[in-house]
Amino acid sequence: MPDPESRTRRENRRIAKRAHRRRRNSVVRRVIAGGFVVMLIPVGVSFGRALTAPGTDPWAARSVEWLRDQGLSRTVDWVEHWWYTNNPPPVGGKPKHGLPRAAAPTASGDPTPGLLPVIPLPYIVPHLPTPPNMVPVVTTPLAGEGVWQPTGREVQGLPAVYTAFLRPDPVHTSLVAGAMWMDTELLKTMFVPGLREPGGPHALGAEVPPNLRSTLIAAFNSGFKIASSLGGVYSEGQTVRPLVSGAASLVIYNSGKADVGMWERAFHMGPDIATVQQNQALIVDRGQPVPGLPSDPNGGWGAALGNRVWVWRSGVGVDANGGLVYVAGPGLSATTLATLLQRAGCVRAMELDINPLWVSAYTYVQTNPTDPAAITGAKLLPTMERSNDRYLVPGERDFFALFATG
Repeated sequence: MPDPESRTRRENRRIAKRAHRRRRNSVVRRVIAGGFVVMLIPVGVSFGRALTAPGTDPWAARSVEWLRDQGLSRTVDWVEHWWYTNNPPPVGGKPKHGLPRAAAPTASGDPTPGLLPVIPLPYIVPHLPTPPNMVPVVTTPLAGEGVWQPTGREVQGLPAVYTAFLRPDPVHTSLVAGAMWMDTELLKTMFVPGLREPGGPHALGAEVPPNLRSTLIAAFNSGFKIASSLGGVYSEGQTVRPLVSGAASLVIYNSGKADVGMWERAFHMGPDIATVQQNQALIVDRGQPVPGLPSDPNGGWGAALGNRVWVWRSGVGVDANGGLVYVAGPGLSATTLATLLQRAGCVRAMELDINPLWVSAYTYVQTNPTDPAAITGAKLLPTMERSNDRYLVPGERDFFALFATG
């Protein structure tokens, strides 16, 4: 029979070995955990810098953009595509609050919305003809659907901006898109680079500076991030990214006149060009939505989400008279966006940014009758997410601003 004392010694040795293994494993785990912590410090620092960098993007948007910058764009795109595909816009119905009301025109120095009395002018101010009303897409339109209304601050006694509202397709009839027509005879356009996009110089500080606000009439978002634009940017005398032949381009001349067309068909670089901002391919050309929009065979319009996902989208184009037209709204595909731009009179048009955080457009209202630079933005659509000062404080992304001429 085993000696009780030897059994006790053997049991004590087993207990001691187990205790040694536990101590050793604990040390190994601590070393591994410490190594992970050391490895994560640069990641945490990078993420912290992204969250605290100057700009106006909310923390969720900053987090998503940080993930993209870490090489996880495909993962983010998949998640976004899954979300929008499984959360489509509602079918049928009517807009809950009806069509939005446009910000009524005001003269400089008059902060009270409302039509002004006609003031005889000593000469006829050069201006474009008012655009014809849009033909609604829905067969039973609401009162005022597609009707252009003068909006925002006037220029030399004339409305320089008109807005119209209509539903984007016959299926999602509770949604409303907005259109903004801008008179390029009364307005000059300026490209304002953001703190991060598209890179290169941003002499204006990524906002409309206070000294220019007395003549600010309207502003709207630019295109995709430069890495996703399939195009280039020329701004402030520098090629930020090489321009791409055939890309859809918003071109601003030194005079401030803006135009939209295909690069190296409608435009060629010359000393009279101040800005070229390219984004994908044209979605309206020669007055018609371009072939291939429903299938998007070359990935020319969908970028991350694809052209058929119903999502907030925006676009800009020009009509036959040279007027600049911006269209935006929720629940749009590339095809419905092109249809709206066509119905707004565009002969050429391009897609701009998509997703609710990046789509924003404003006219401006004077808040102090004695200070024309004291202004606030009036959203084109009340459902646009960004605040009314979106382009009056430094932001991460580029945009376009339109100012009174003269």
